[in-house]
Amino acid sequence: MKLTKKGHACIRLEKDGQVLVIDPGGFSEEDAAVGADAVLITHEHMDHFKEDRLRAALEANPAAEIWTLRSVADQLTAAFPGRVHTVGHGDAFTAAGFEIEAHGELHAVIHPDIPRITNVGYVVDGSLFHPGDALTVPDRPVETLMLPVHAPWSKVGEIIDYVREVKPRRAIDIHDILLTDIGRPIYDMMLGPNGPGVGGAEHSRLIPGESVTL
Repeated sequence: MKLTKKGHACIRLEKDGQVLVIDPGGFSEEDAAVGADAVLITHEHMDHFKEDRLRAALEANPAAEIWTLRSVADQLTAAFPGRVHTVGHGDAFTAAGFEIEAHGELHAVIHPDIPRITNVGYVVDGSLFHPGDALTVPDRPVETLMLPVHAPWSKVGEIIDYVREVKPRRAIDIHDILLTDIGRPIYDMMLGPNGPGVGGAEHSRLIPGESVTL
């Protein structure tokens, strides 16, 4: 499986000639989802869900479909009839040849005054987990954790403990566009061997457009 980092929280997965894209939002490239056979959306915030990114993908591939939670699906069904599937915690399905499991129900707490919205993470082929905007621990081991390394709702101590609890073989940063070039090395240090560390997981980050084979 080939993983390509797209902007911010968006990733592109390729296997056996098929393409799966997760969370092509407003901070990812305009064509982030173009070429996808399937798209997964974790929740409704604009940095994870932007309708024009989805429209570009579905117009480019008339067979492409979307899987997401109800709050997002309700916004898309009229625009893309028959091509939007609603999923939630505990569901398992196949999308573009990838085996998907849905884990989690709620977005992380931003502030007590802000109501929590729904959020679902996705385990792909039993090996990669994209949690969206939550520190959900899947009830199964995963080799690769897409790590929301920086957000208004998190602090670095929580991120360190999250990786330790999930215990992946590797953690690759997502949700990082708000970090400056000056700030990134601080997170790299804290999550690596020169800081508290993350319990033996290999920590890395990719620049948008960079790929790795898992």
